[in-house]
Amino acid sequence: MNKYESVVIINPNVDEEGTKALVQKFTDLINNDGKLEKADELGKRRLAYEVKKNKEGYYVVFYFEANTSLIEELERNYRITDEVIKFMTVKVAE
Repeated sequence: MNKYESVVIINPNVDEEGTKALVQKFTDLINNDGKLEKADELGKRRLAYEVKKNKEGYYVVFYFEANTSLIEELERNYRITDEVIKFMTVKVAE
């Protein structure tokens, strides 16, 4: 299993309950086939440029270990979740 870091930017118009539900959804997805080390909720931050007509976004960073098959499934879920406006997953060098 490799170590990964995944940054997700959630639409700032989503309420607190909705944000918590999304974080829990992605946490459960990671834990099904990998091991979540921690999830940092960085809160609302200003974006460098507008993304989908948003100037702010709610940042969440997931640190986890997983196989490559999980990354494909995780990113597929990011793409089909309307509340996610941007995401990036990178492999962390050990």
